[in-house]
Amino acid sequence: MSIRKWLVALGPGIVTAAIVFGPSKITITSKMGAMYGYDLLWVVVVAIFFMIVFTNIASRIGVATRQSLLSTIREKYGKWVSGLIGIGIFMVAASFQAGNSVGIGISIAEARGTSSVPWIILFNVIGIALLFFRDFYKILERLMITIVGLMLFAFLTTMFLALPDISGILAGFVPTAPTGSIGLVIAFFASCFSIVGAFYQTYLVQERKKISPGLNLDNNKGVTGMIILGLMSAVVMICAAAVLHQQQIPVNKASDMAKALEPLFGSYASQLFLIGLFGASFSSLIGNATIGGSLLSDGFGYGSRLDSKVVKWLIAFVMVTGSVIAIGFEKPPLEMIVFAQSVTIFLVPFIGVAMYAISCNKTLMGNYVSPPFIRIVGFVGLLILIMLAVYNFNELFLT
Repeated sequence: MSIRKWLVALGPGIVTAAIVFGPSKITITSKMGAMYGYDLLWVVVVAIFFMIVFTNIASRIGVATRQSLLSTIREKYGKWVSGLIGIGIFMVAASFQAGNSVGIGISIAEARGTSSVPWIILFNVIGIALLFFRDFYKILERLMITIVGLMLFAFLTTMFLALPDISGILAGFVPTAPTGSIGLVIAFFASCFSIVGAFYQTYLVQERKKISPGLNLDNNKGVTGMIILGLMSAVVMICAAAVLHQQQIPVNKASDMAKALEPLFGSYASQLFLIGLFGASFSSLIGNATIGGSLLSDGFGYGSRLDSKVVKWLIAFVMVTGSVIAIGFEKPPLEMIVFAQSVTIFLVPFIGVAMYAISCNKTLMGNYVSPPFIRIVGFVGLLILIMLAVYNFNELFLT
């Protein structure tokens, strides 16, 4: 396979990684590193492991079935189930979109010393304009691959500048639970083990199948994209541990890392981190809205094709909603981000069970039915999500 075909085959997994790794992920991982040093690096490995399993499940469904996943759910379980999932995913996307808009605004505002509002408006307008280009999926895929490369460069360079403690990094992969860390662990797990992102992977695989019908996607299970997602999460946490934890600097928003880097390493280090923050924000700004709009449309039977006018207008609606909330929100966004990530836990077990059941259905999946290992690990992942949902409900409403 040529390099070009290899990159094209990786496309759906890279897009999923770029969507999941947004400014909320940077904020959560920075806070984890700032408060607990390297101690929670093991959480990245566990979350990414289960994300790989469910991305594998989603890719199998995308390759095996001709119709969309919500269409399959609607036929098998009824209209109300597909409609409920569509509404739920739309609400999750809309709640995260404000954080994406805030992230993209402050990434440029901090670098230029201006207000974030004009940048929030400008890049939401650019995002909406991209929807109405021909071959939107191709544009989305190429944009995400480029941005992921940019983020990897920015964050890896920042990490090397920060001179982290290698022994501390290695010790961080040994599971521990520092006092007071459970809330952040749940928020990170909810965002990194993203069932919504894995769910949308089926749509990305099917879009790529339609564009390149001769391309072999059988072996593309999104593993590379998820490894990149884990690498970026770990690198940001390591940077925060090396810089913020050492100086006991609190994290209130994603750009706090950039401010902490400047006095230590100069303005170029701060600018590098802001470039990475911009990449994470812009990729999630477009990708997150695409998930919310297309799956709401598909949930009600209007289809999910990215060239559909209904889908495009719903995607635009998510972007506008997020930008309005971001501009009107005066307090630091961290509390909103953590709360949104935690509330997601209530929705994802429901979605995960539907995906899991379909992937184990031999009649629907044929040769792509999940093998025993994927079934066992996937079941364990669902149990973890359900336990986290119960714990989160207790923390939010009973204590």
